[in-house]
Amino acid sequence: MTPDPRHRWLDRFGAVGSLVCAAHCALLPVLIALLPSLGLAAWLSDGFEAGFVAFASLLGLSSLVWGYRRHRAMRALGLLLPGLAILWVGVLYAPLHHSVLPHAVAMTLGGTLVGLGHLINLRLNHGHVHDASCAH
Repeated sequence: MTPDPRHRWLDRFGAVGSLVCAAHCALLPVLIALLPSLGLAAWLSDGFEAGFVAFASLLGLSSLVWGYRRHRAMRALGLLLPGLAILWVGVLYAPLHHSVLPHAVAMTLGGTLVGLGHLINLRLNHGHVHDASCAH
């Protein structure tokens, strides 16, 4: 049985979204300096970021748990779960302490781990061969 095309799309969407998030967070200090002239305040707000992390969490968990049920390899979840934890710490901790650089580092690292988790899950699902060792 080949993987459902919707699940491949979810992993690709999650990987691209997470890596775009990581790039967004890496560029955050530069964008903050340019913010008044760019008019990007809504894209850099705490509410947008928390919503994006919640969406990434739901997408990542549903996609990678489905993938784990197929391939039974922990590598993808081993990157996704720490990545999500780092993202949530960055979203919940940084606004309380108004620390831009640690926040940007946490969000960049977390987004990168989540994106890599999606890419590994995509590869594991694509390379999955049904044989006697399958768990499903």
